[in-house]
Amino acid sequence: MRRLLLAFSVTVLWLALMAPTALAALSPPGGESNPTGGQGLYGETDDKVVTNAGFILIAGFPLLVAGLSLLQWRLEKRKDARKAAEKARRTRAEWTGGW
Repeated sequence: MRRLLLAFSVTVLWLALMAPTALAALSPPGGESNPTGGQGLYGETDDKVVTNAGFILIAGFPLLVAGLSLLQWRLEKRKDARKAAEKARRTRAEWTGGW
């Protein structure tokens, strides 16, 4: 609970300190309009760009889930093999005795 309270406090403090910077970026000095015309780093976004980004998201999330599922499956397979090897080691006669 202490860690959660500390993390929350630090986050709120950080957001409070960064808010003036974020708000200052919204209005350029001198009151003129945004010099980039609302364009980001990519440039002007039209319907084709937005549609392609949507298709990338539609294809990307299932691929991400499939990849992470395969990774988890492989890790579980390794864990089961490690547990089986440990069990086999414990049951061998040469490892059950002492000196």
